[in-house]
Amino acid sequence: MSARLDIRQATAEDVPVVLDFIRELAEYERLTHLLAITERQLAEELFGANSSVETLLAHCDGEPAAFAVYFHNFSTFLGRKGLYLEDLYVRPAYRRRGYGRAMLVELARIAHERGCGRFEWTVLDWNKPAIDFYRSLGADVLEDWRICRVTGAALEQLAESAMPGRDPALPPDPEE
Repeated sequence: MSARLDIRQATAEDVPVVLDFIRELAEYERLTHLLAITERQLAEELFGANSSVETLLAHCDGEPAAFAVYFHNFSTFLGRKGLYLEDLYVRPAYRRRGYGRAMLVELARIAHERGCGRFEWTVLDWNKPAIDFYRSLGADVLEDWRICRVTGAALEQLAESAMPGRDPALPPDPEE
């Protein structure tokens, strides 16, 4: 008997399942020390009035097997919105069955239907199986790009700093 995979948009009732997936993903990526989200916070971000994030859930014979969190970004060079995949996770018991591919195909379909100019995501540099898998699907792994991130106290400090030229504590722009 073959397993049936159903992929659908998550609903507010799915928040506990989505949070479980996020916790499992954090363990897999060795990033549990960064995990701070609560169920209430997740519900607000996914389904609140100002939500700009979407989630897909994949169920295998009714059991949660995979999830994906995504949102739109924008390409100034293309002049079109894009679809950005923040996270994709397939539970270990459901790997090597084509479910990750099925999720990426569904996301590509959504991007295409919405007129997106690109569909992109990041991958950890140590995750060779994922990198090889993404390349097998035709994805380019952009070796020359690096993610820049400001969080926590550094984000707060940057947000509260004065405009360049008004605060000598701020470093000058590299072009100056």
